[in-house]
Amino acid sequence: MKAVRLIEPQRPLQMQEIPVPEIGVNDVLVRVQAAGICHSDAHYRAGTSRVEPLPMTLGHEVAGVIETAGDGVTHLKPDDRVCLHYMITCGHCVYCNAGQEQFCTGGAMIGKHRDGGYAEYIAVPARSVFNLPAGISFDAGAVMMCSSATAFHALRKARLAAGDTVAVFGVGGLGMSAVQLAFALGAACVYAVDINPARLALAQKYGAQPIDATFEDAAIQVRRRTWGRGVDVAVELIGLPQTMRQAVQSLAIQGRAALAGITQKSFDVRPYDELINREAEIIGVSDHLAQELPMLLELAKLGRLDLSQVVTRSIPLAADAINAALDNLDQFGEGVRVVIHP
Repeated sequence: MKAVRLIEPQRPLQMQEIPVPEIGVNDVLVRVQAAGICHSDAHYRAGTSRVEPLPMTLGHEVAGVIETAGDGVTHLKPDDRVCLHYMITCGHCVYCNAGQEQFCTGGAMIGKHRDGGYAEYIAVPARSVFNLPAGISFDAGAVMMCSSATAFHALRKARLAAGDTVAVFGVGGLGMSAVQLAFALGAACVYAVDINPARLALAQKYGAQPIDATFEDAAIQVRRRTWGRGVDVAVELIGLPQTMRQAVQSLAIQGRAALAGITQKSFDVRPYDELINREAEIIGVSDHLAQELPMLLELAKLGRLDLSQVVTRSIPLAADAINAALDNLDQFGEGVRVVIHP
């Protein structure tokens, strides 16, 4: 089968012919219909976040159709429409038993630690597979498995409550889901922070109040819009020290800043003024949980999460096209989410 793979960091991905993966008794083979291109994939290609072993087929946002199922699989059958939880876990370690499987001691992420969805087929354990409702497209199903799921987890980690005000820093793939999901969870007002006019316009269509960070410091604008109070929840989805700092500076008393953007760089915090005196919190956000996916799929089924305008472009399973999309992400370019159609 064809697969687009990372051969070595800081080099373009390459197309390779590799065998169709074999499945075990409790596994399924999925024929990929859509694979989202995530900003994390750009980090993997750049070597910012380590991928091993190499070569590796990237792609952790995957939706498709069951091709074959192992003899021990009873809840899935060929031709079922499915989407994939990207963490392959042991199911029995202390973290899995506690419902915190993103920290599984034997866990492996598809597209990072085992072959992912930039391919014609992918094999995964059946427990990582969720039925995709008929009303949700393969494109949306794929994108939901990372960008929407991580945004959902970030809002839940930040303990978003009905009536809270929210600032979303970065309204790309994750941020556009965060805006909609914040409203679905009861947010009274959502501020969308970005420098891209098209993204700000789309976020406004979803009900957010746009804040153009090219005009003035975003935290200053958030505080002005909230009459100096700040927001209850700030979600940072870009991975820049500047925006992480602004997320913290935008918090109200007892506000929570959930940081999901990937960076190795530090940022300054004034502990007394920005945290202690406000009893504010900085919360790290790592991936998401399998138990959150049924809730997320139900919100999409009910129309509370609409990704029809978030997927802005589709491309073939071709190395040149995928590398170009990753280049665009590196430059924080136009568009929101690109999806591969093998």
